[in-house]
Amino acid sequence: MQTAIPLWPDGAPGALGTNAYDIPTVTPYLPDGTNATGAAMVICPGGGYGVLAAHEGKDYALWLNQHGITCFVLKYRLGSKGYRHPAMLNDAARALRWVRAHAADYKVDSHRVGIIGSSAGGHLASTLLTHFDAGDTNSSDVVERQSSRPDLGILCYAVISTGEFAHKGSIQNLLGTNPAPELLRLLSNELQVTTNTPPCFLWTTFEDNGVPMENTLLFAEALRKNHVPFDLHVYEKGRHGIGLKDKPPFTHPHPWANDCLFWLKEQGFVK
Repeated sequence: MQTAIPLWPDGAPGALGTNAYDIPTVTPYLPDGTNATGAAMVICPGGGYGVLAAHEGKDYALWLNQHGITCFVLKYRLGSKGYRHPAMLNDAARALRWVRAHAADYKVDSHRVGIIGSSAGGHLASTLLTHFDAGDTNSSDVVERQSSRPDLGILCYAVISTGEFAHKGSIQNLLGTNPAPELLRLLSNELQVTTNTPPCFLWTTFEDNGVPMENTLLFAEALRKNHVPFDLHVYEKGRHGIGLKDKPPFTHPHPWANDCLFWLKEQGFVK
């Protein structure tokens, strides 16, 4: 039985209450010890910043576990519960720091900690991929001393842009009904890519009517301009939110899964 672990034992900064949805957590999913690679992944489920989709959280963790990756499913705070940026980013950054601070406990390599996100969870992942920091070396909290920079990112039909191709529901849950132009620009993550953005695996589908494929293409273009390595896949078939299109033991997942594993092997995350 997996146990959710609060990211801040004494309560999250900016918490609006003490309900379960006010307490960001990570839930560890561990691979079989015989095939563990020492790599780790923080998983950000989608759900429009309004809910958290289990098939993009737990299912991804179980699938990655099969290939030796230790996973931590993030329960981040949501716009539907009254939260706005930067609460979600703070939760994701804390999760990366927390995994690094506890790397020895889980037998993972603190230099092989990635992030994967789908839809709005992909926006959160892409936000951390472009808004990380090196940590506060003077902090009394060992977690806060860690870098929040992921070593790689996997973005699944991600919300990226706040511009022409924005997924309006996600952006409203994240930023409210009338955000300032500079805040919209700050969270339009294709505009925030730099040469220090980590390598990424990106995929989407032509059929996606929920989040336009242009979100993924804009991010890929920004990575290219900044000489950041990436793998890009646009599949013809597949509705929005498709996830793995399979259930455990994942014998026939959507083709993105095998393409991603090939890429993860090249990154040293999978044997």
